Amino acid sequence: MTTMTEASVREFKMPDVGEGLTEAEILKWYVQPGDTVTDGQVVCEVETAKAAVELPIPYDGVVRELHFAEGTTVDVGTSIIAVDVAGGGAAAEATPAPAVAEPKPQEPKPQEPKPAGSGRQPVLVGYGVAASSTKRRPRKGPEIPAQEASTVIQAELNGHGGAAVPVKERPLAKPPVRKLAKDLGVDLTTVVPSGPDGVITREDVHAAAAPAAPAQAPVPEPVEQRAVAAPTATYDTSRETRVPVKGVRKATAAAMVGSAFTAPHVTEFVTVDVTRTMKLVEELKRDKEMEGLRVNPLLLVAKALLVAIKRNPDVNASWDEANQEIVRKHYVNLGIAAATPRGLIVPNIKDAHERTLPQLAEALGDLVSTAREGKTSPAAMQGGTVTITNVGVFGVDTGTPILNPGESAILAVGAIRLQPWVHKGKVKPRQVTTLALSFDHRLVDGELGSKVLADVAAILEQPKRLITWA
Repeated sequence: MTTMTEASVREFKMPDVGEGLTEAEILKWYVQPGDTVTDGQVVCEVETAKAAVELPIPYDGVVRELHFAEGTTVDVGTSIIAVDVAGGGAAAEATPAPAVAEPKPQEPKPQEPKPAGSGRQPVLVGYGVAASSTKRRPRKGPEIPAQEASTVIQAELNGHGGAAVPVKERPLAKPPVRKLAKDLGVDLTTVVPSGPDGVITREDVHAAAAPAAPAQAPVPEPVEQRAVAAPTATYDTSRETRVPVKGVRKATAAAMVGSAFTAPHVTEFVTVDVTRTMKLVEELKRDKEMEGLRVNPLLLVAKALLVAIKRNPDVNASWDEANQEIVRKHYVNLGIAAATPRGLIVPNIKDAHERTLPQLAEALGDLVSTAREGKTSPAAMQGGTVTITNVGVFGVDTGTPILNPGESAILAVGAIRLQPWVHKGKVKPRQVTTLALSFDHRLVDGELGSKVLADVAAILEQPKRLITWA
């Protein structure tokens, strides 16, 4: 009975909810041990480096155990919750890697088709690797060696009958560890594993990469580091508050540093009379076609930038360092920087260049609402080409915005203020704002950047150009 109970337990693993993410923090559990869950039910909310995401469970059952507490950061691929599927999971657990069990009819244990090194197991789309408990993975023992089994399987697949064809065993490692090894140029087949059941850990990869690095860290250095770091553990909590940098803030910090020290930034400024634009905003609010939509100056700034990109398409590009190429985009995914309690995020409106003004207003409203609720998906923040940041909402005149990584330009919009302005030869009070355009000087030279900024300013000064230039 104990074996059947253990076989009915399914382990739900932390999925990669974004592209290439390696970890996520558990923000909140919606279930507790003993609760009944159904397929598709949200069991917890996690925060990745890109957004807060709710995770649904992919099967029915009863929660047996929560492996991590709220506030814990967990690696992708690590089991976070155990669910008893009351026998339904036993058959499911036995389905992975049927090709391994098939060539071994003489093996008396056909229900353990997961020898170390098989590596290829069914994957449930959107939930990382196949759900399986590491405690049921067969330990290395006197059974048929993994290398021998792999040889027989490959022989069958190649049509050689019993002829043995050597096959190299695939090392065991989690997806983030494999990515780390790839980034460091470490061949996992040469790494000595230290994890349970022969799994390669991060520390193993770093240890393998260490010899290739210059020997410039003398033995006394760790001692000195410990001596310096020790006092930081004690500080006056009434005078200081220390906040761990993680999640969205950690990712934003890393991205901004990488952008600032990779792309050569140039920023240009222009101050413009937007009185006519502000009047148009008020007219659009009363327009029946715009009823129920978010209409504000940012909407017209976004439309003006899209028109400027249409007139100067070379500004919409990215720099491919690996291939030393400029990649010009024939679409515009317009990013809108949004300040949230978890930090700055930049979701983007897909194919914004194809949207009419009402469609753009609807998309902009949905984007802002979703960001404020903390429900922006990682997909919504991928693939941006240019960005707008509205610092004017904070009463700031302008700034020098840093490029979103992988993009060529970002437009900052300052506060709109009533100022004395020369209009038709006379000084009059006018609505004035300052725009700042930062761009990657590898892609955009001064002439092109100036044309884009001048076009945006011209449209905001004379909004009727939206009709003649669009």
